[in-house]
Amino acid sequence: MKYMMLIYMAENAMNPTEREQCYADSTQLCHDLQAKGQFVAASPLQPIATATSVRIREGKRMVTDGPFAETREQLGGFYIIDAKDLDEAISIAAKVPPAKKGTVEIRPVIELAGLPSG
Repeated sequence: MKYMMLIYMAENAMNPTEREQCYADSTQLCHDLQAKGQFVAASPLQPIATATSVRIREGKRMVTDGPFAETREQLGGFYIIDAKDLDEAISIAAKVPPAKKGTVEIRPVIELAGLPSG
C-alpha cells in the first residue's frame, strides 16, 4: 500500500547547516528506501512565502498568496512510500530526519484506476 508522509515544522526550526544535513540525511533515506523497493517520491518544498492557494467558490476562482492555513508549523515536504501496512509506514516515518524537529503525518493513498502513470 502507498502512504504519503507529510512533513510539518516551523520554517525556522533548522539553521542553514542543520537544513543541509537534513537534506543529505533525507537523500540517504530515499536511497535506502529505493534499495528495499519502498521509495515512490520525496521532495522538500520551497518556503511558504512562495505558496499560492486557489479556491473556487460559487464558480469564481480566488487566488491568494500564502499557504492554505496560517499555523506555526507549515507543510515543508513529503515522501510517498510503499509499505506493507501502517506499522511499517510508522517505522519509516520515525527515520525521516525532520521528525526530530517537526511532525510527520502519515496517510494512506487512494489509488484511483485510470490515472496516468509516470
